[in-house]
Amino acid sequence: EVKLVESGGGSVQGGGSLTLSCTTSGFPFDDSDMGWFRLTPGNECDLVSRIRSDGTTFTLDSVKGRFTMSRASGRNTVHLQMNNLRPEDTAVYYCAAYLELARLRHAPPSPRCRAYGMSYWGKGAQVTISS
Repeated sequence: EVKLVESGGGSVQGGGSLTLSCTTSGFPFDDSDMGWFRLTPGNECDLVSRIRSDGTTFTLDSVKGRFTMSRASGRNTVHLQMNNLRPEDTAVYYCAAYLELARLRHAPPSPRCRAYGMSYWGKGAQVTISS
């Protein structure tokens, strides 16, 4: 069974920090692209950061310099370090994986996320930033 489990969400004031973690199992982690997404209160689905299996990376412009994604192959885990948080970062954050020829794919948390074509999704972690 494929599992992605996020942890580390919570509520902080603007300017604060949080670290999200995603522990995975049931699929070949090193062969997978891993990403962090967020579903905003307005139901927008943003790709926040991604590290492909070949090491190439992507970071959303609005979080560059504030958020850092990392992946730990030996632990099948990815993290998202979030600093200098802003109220507009408030969202449910999801960990997701893309694996070519994946079986028994998970449904995305919202139809807005479907276009990214990810194979597996976690249940999400709420992040709330107050001003």
